[in-house]
Amino acid sequence: MKKRALISVSDKSGVIEFASELRALGFEIISTGGTKRLLRDSGVEVIGVEEVTGFPEILEGRVKTLHPFIHGGLLAKRGEESHLEQMKEQGIEGIDLVCVNLYPFQQTISKPNVEADEAIENIDIGGPTMLRAAAKNHQYVTVVVDHLDYEDVLVELKVNGVVPHEKRRKLAAKVFRHTAAYDAYIAEYMTELAGEENPERLTRTFELKQTLRYGENPHQEASFYRSALGSDFSIAMARQLHGKELSYNNISDANAALQIVKEFDGPAAVAVKHMNPCGVGVGETILEAYEKAYEADSTSIFGGIVALNRQVDEATARLLHEIFLEIVIAPAFSDEAFEILSGKKNIRLMTVPFDSVKKTERRLTSVEGGLLVQADDTHTLEQADVRVVTKRQPTEEEWDALKLGWKVVKHVKSNAIVVTDDQMTLGVGAGQMNRVGAAKIALEQAGERAKGASLASDAFFPMGDTVETAASAGITAIIQPGGSIRDEESIQMADEHGIAMVFTGVRHFKH
Repeated sequence: MKKRALISVSDKSGVIEFASELRALGFEIISTGGTKRLLRDSGVEVIGVEEVTGFPEILEGRVKTLHPFIHGGLLAKRGEESHLEQMKEQGIEGIDLVCVNLYPFQQTISKPNVEADEAIENIDIGGPTMLRAAAKNHQYVTVVVDHLDYEDVLVELKVNGVVPHEKRRKLAAKVFRHTAAYDAYIAEYMTELAGEENPERLTRTFELKQTLRYGENPHQEASFYRSALGSDFSIAMARQLHGKELSYNNISDANAALQIVKEFDGPAAVAVKHMNPCGVGVGETILEAYEKAYEADSTSIFGGIVALNRQVDEATARLLHEIFLEIVIAPAFSDEAFEILSGKKNIRLMTVPFDSVKKTERRLTSVEGGLLVQADDTHTLEQADVRVVTKRQPTEEEWDALKLGWKVVKHVKSNAIVVTDDQMTLGVGAGQMNRVGAAKIALEQAGERAKGASLASDAFFPMGDTVETAASAGITAIIQPGGSIRDEESIQMADEHGIAMVFTGVRHFKH
């Protein structure tokens, strides 16, 4: 029997060679539009789809393959006598191989300021229909959606004369993953375009970036997937310049470091351990900022991850090189800095585009049997209803310290307390079951440096004991959301100790 292949691709990588080889193997090639022209211009004999259907392409090419002569050839069961009889009666010939990839919808909507009309015009209709039909009927039809599979298919045809059923099934499964992802991009785009915030179904798709050696612990399997429509300012899109492969915990910690460092406009350095900041510093230069971050907790930073929002220069690299660090992330590394840091075999050096638009994303958190979805916490102090509720106003230096603490405490696991001066964190109390416990940890870490320092809390004080604890350590300014029925108790306690206290009206729980 005559063998026929239908080829219609947007991504034309390797298609000329693939079609030529199929012709050499005795396949008749059916094609459409630009693919047909390319193959003919390259000397490959092809039949236009309109010659098969007896109907021209219409509506600017929107309708060309949606025809019984195409889909009958794709969906017919070759082992069913009734199907074969109907094909003969209707003059339908079988199609044995389908090679199709789709209009570049994902690439189109990834362009800046793309118009809705252009995006919608790049929603493929005929392509997914042919792919799904062929994949459904993979018992009889070979379907190829990825140019990386061309060579394997050709080898099977040359060696065996047919593509084995097991291989056809794998190709079909790949097609359904591909079309599902394609539809997910469209669903996500159209949902946003329509302004739907809580659709009855949430459709997302992610691409495998790497298979990890293990998860949080060696006995757990893990993989890292990235969102094709996600932010460029992310670990998923980061460029690794040096070092061994990232681990599951590296990725989690590096993401936490990036989320904190992007809060700052001036030079800033952030050190993270186990998803919490152990040191944050700011300064006139990135060297000064890193020195402050290191000084904040020179013990915990060992084996940590450091994110800097300025290019790493030679002087900063020399300090970074002095201790063991898992990862250093920055917008760039000078040649001298890279040479110094890459002298260590295992340290990961990574860059992300700090100047790119930091796209706000929805936060997806898996729970047993479901998914929690929320808007990212992008609230800033400038958006808050800031009120000084005590008799004493903060000094200019205290205001700077309060602002620094408020930026950091938002990224610390709750219950969270952060003690700072105007240039760096001095103590971090994270993930405690009560707020006084978190305050004691942060103040103990700060030690003598707590005298004259400021304290930030991610949520309100349910009573005055946290203020009392802060006062006993020498804290002179506090920033917190307020909103407790016992706020007055905390205010009175602050006034008794001459502490300036600021309410923001905004809570920053992080679980």
